[in-house]
Amino acid sequence: MNQITQTGTTTEEAISAALAKLGVNRDQVTINVLTEGRKGFLGFGSKLAEVQVTVNQKPSVREVKEEEVVKDEPSESPAEEKPSAVQEKIVLEVPESTQEQAIQETKTYLQQIAKEMKIDDLTVQTEQKGKYVTLRLESEKAALLIGKRGQTLNALQQLSQLVANKYANHFLMIQLDVENYRERRQESLEQLADRMADKAIRTGKKVEFEPMPSYERKVIHNALSHRLDIETVSVGTEPHRYLVIEPLK
Repeated sequence: MNQITQTGTTTEEAISAALAKLGVNRDQVTINVLTEGRKGFLGFGSKLAEVQVTVNQKPSVREVKEEEVVKDEPSESPAEEKPSAVQEKIVLEVPESTQEQAIQETKTYLQQIAKEMKIDDLTVQTEQKGKYVTLRLESEKAALLIGKRGQTLNALQQLSQLVANKYANHFLMIQLDVENYRERRQESLEQLADRMADKAIRTGKKVEFEPMPSYERKVIHNALSHRLDIETVSVGTEPHRYLVIEPLK
């Protein structure tokens, strides 16, 4: 590969990613900036930087000399195998470093969004179990990060999911949490589920919830899965899909 077109949130980020993929240093390439990056707010209105990086060709005289040296030297199988072994080692290490890069890029993105929201004290702690990554946000302005019924936090989580999987080699599931909001929200949803199920049985009519994310609907489905007197179904299309409880006659 002698040339690559690469995108990134900034021009420098795109160049660094291209150099890593080509396996060369900056002084070995010619860089052409196709598009300058532009920041947006909450991911909207942003524009990725795009660069074209071309590997400079080696002087032909040097190539001839190298070829002559190789011809004069005796053939040794072990020596010929060494580059392949090194390359194999590099390939094996890429997924791990790329996952680390994906998480770091996501944290940096959240820091940038926080500054746009006038939040200057944001810290991000990471917990990872396989493909599941939880980013715990801490700030004196935690309420701003959560928003009404978690709407801001859910939006940030969706954007973080996109950012992380832009850089990751393997799919990552991103969850954002602020002051254990997810746990408290789950408890609240489970209590709401029981109340709404009882209402459906008492009135004999189906009960509809407001639209909510898929994982919150799943919490309610699971909370009521043991009940034999009602049935839960999801209706509509995202992002306005909602849950309905129907009494069984």
